[in-house]
Amino acid sequence: MRGIVISVNQFDVFPFLSASGDPMPFSERVTRLKSSLIREILAAAQRPEMMSFAGGLPAEAMLPRSEWSDMPRSIGQYGMSEGEPQLREALAAQARALGIDCDASQVMIVSGSQQTLDLAAKLYIDKGTEILLEAPTYLAALQIFQLFGADCLTVPLLAEGPDLDALRQRLEMHSPSFAYLIPTFQNPSAVRYSETARDAVAALLDEFGVTLIEDEPYRELTFDGGSARPIVSRLKKASWIYTGTVSKTLMPGLRVGYLIATPDLFPHLLKLKQSADLHTNRVGQWQALQWIGSEHYEQHLLELRSFYRTRRDAFEAALQRHFADLAEWNSPQGGLFFWLTLKHKLDTRTLLDSALAQNVAFMPGEPFFADPDANPGYLRLNFSHIDPERLDEGLKRLAAVIRQTQLSQAA
Repeated sequence: MRGIVISVNQFDVFPFLSASGDPMPFSERVTRLKSSLIREILAAAQRPEMMSFAGGLPAEAMLPRSEWSDMPRSIGQYGMSEGEPQLREALAAQARALGIDCDASQVMIVSGSQQTLDLAAKLYIDKGTEILLEAPTYLAALQIFQLFGADCLTVPLLAEGPDLDALRQRLEMHSPSFAYLIPTFQNPSAVRYSETARDAVAALLDEFGVTLIEDEPYRELTFDGGSARPIVSRLKKASWIYTGTVSKTLMPGLRVGYLIATPDLFPHLLKLKQSADLHTNRVGQWQALQWIGSEHYEQHLLELRSFYRTRRDAFEAALQRHFADLAEWNSPQGGLFFWLTLKHKLDTRTLLDSALAQNVAFMPGEPFFADPDANPGYLRLNFSHIDPERLDEGLKRLAAVIRQTQLSQAA
């Protein structure tokens, strides 16, 4: 069997020497560019025999069949940097239904919601800029913000939202340029903020005048029918950016996301968008418009929720069989992930090579923290993508790797 070795240090940086051995004339910012552990793992997971719990991939069986025959030829032309007007109107209407006070002039179509984070980083972050994050937080956001030189302040996540005492303390002692939060089925923890937590967070951000970036890629993937208004809809004073995507409900290959921003921020974000890629691909926007706000989209969401609920339940049953003595977890009420806390802590990055040798891929929890070495003992496991027929065997093998590693470390 071909061996795979993955660097477990997310702070490894790329070499900056030319073929002749001379230093490359790169920017100072690029020296902060770190290798992406998740991309290395996903590359390894492409082998057909691999049982992968690593990436947040939707199930291919639930990717909708797309029709292109009615697409106007004019869609192949250059477009507006803000995005297609009809799509912006549809997204604004959807946001208003959630309680967000906005109109289409505040909506921008972006190249996946991750571009929102890149634009926000360009708008706010210089080297040493303080920002506020959950701990744990979305790995790609952490990488983007650190690339631009942010000083990442963190607040622990509890079962129903952030530690509010810690949040107040951070805001009293620091002046973060923004807070980045994922309040609905958070990645990686699957935490959904309670109504009380959402109100309290909004009140604190208003009190201290801190901009909120609210990221909600998983809002539609709810398994219990529960819904809560976004935090931005509760703000009275603070500026905000709200971002979402069609990647989790339609097709990630479309690379279509959106942001909605307060009028004081939108013009600056638009200039940054124009300088980045002129506009998001119009073909993907056209396809998204065929779905958003339609009856067949609502039916698709119902089917998607039922499908993923079934996969969630099967995954949890397998976890009970193989991980009950190893880890603790909460059953996610939405999203795509289980977040496991090992009962006996170890750096889960050290499990990777052994797991991959057993044809099992997973995502260690440490890289989701701004200080990974201080936060050992977590795993993020995706339940949406793996073939159900291989689920039990994959978790059985992963559990065996953990047990063997713990025995070796105890010896």
